[in-house]
Amino acid sequence: MHAAMLVDALKRMLRGRGITYATLARSLELSEASVKRMFSRRDFTLQRLEEICQSAGIDFAELVREATCEQAGMTHLSVEQEEEIVSDPRLMLIALCAVGNWTFDDIVHTYDIPPAEVVRYLARLDRRRIIELMPGNRIRPLISRTFSWLPDGPIQRYFRERVEHEYLGSKFDRPGELFLFVSGMLSRASTAELTARMRKLAGDFAELHTGDRSLPLGDRHGTSLLLAIRPWEPRAFRTLRKEGREPVPAGRLLEPLLPAAGGAVPSQNRSRAKRRAAGE
Repeated sequence: MHAAMLVDALKRMLRGRGITYATLARSLELSEASVKRMFSRRDFTLQRLEEICQSAGIDFAELVREATCEQAGMTHLSVEQEEEIVSDPRLMLIALCAVGNWTFDDIVHTYDIPPAEVVRYLARLDRRRIIELMPGNRIRPLISRTFSWLPDGPIQRYFRERVEHEYLGSKFDRPGELFLFVSGMLSRASTAELTARMRKLAGDFAELHTGDRSLPLGDRHGTSLLLAIRPWEPRAFRTLRKEGREPVPAGRLLEPLLPAAGGAVPSQNRSRAKRRAAGE
């Protein structure tokens, strides 16, 4: 195991416990800048690592298990595993809770499912090597930090069928909610760059989720992030397009002043742009 993996695991565990660099610096009698530098460079002696664990109340063996779990965990389930989960609503609920780092008590206190039945479902997930059911009904997910459901797999299809009416049915006007829909004209290079940024955001989401999983359930709430990007022409517009004509992306209609790919702005639009710039 690389030392960097231990440091990354330590950062997640500190974040989950709400321990800041400033707090750690005071405990270690160091400057906050020195602590930040240690973590950014991953420059730790074994003694310093043990001091930080002791200061934060983290058992060193627990740190090693955290790092090992991240290293060895699976990144995807098989199609068969996802199909089995989707086939039983209770199994799917408990599977999502289990890989989301809920405890056994969290599940039985939140849902009206008898404890013995929860144990049976957890044992089923254990047999499929999705989790490890440990003594005392402790749950250890066997997935990596980069875990994701199969693209267009059974789980994604299940939720996609419910996105339009259930997920997007919100007004997105409450705290913690945000809905953005933007459209425009992008080159292939810009689309590739934006896609890379979206993947980075998804990675940030996964890191925050991992860092928060040691917090009590009452301090966490189920949160979903929907990211999507693709060339798109609304169906209503597509039915009006002449046969043989190329699709017109929504961005071209919403931003008519943008040039067509490889072409100049039409003269009529250039005149309109000049008038707008002049404040007419």
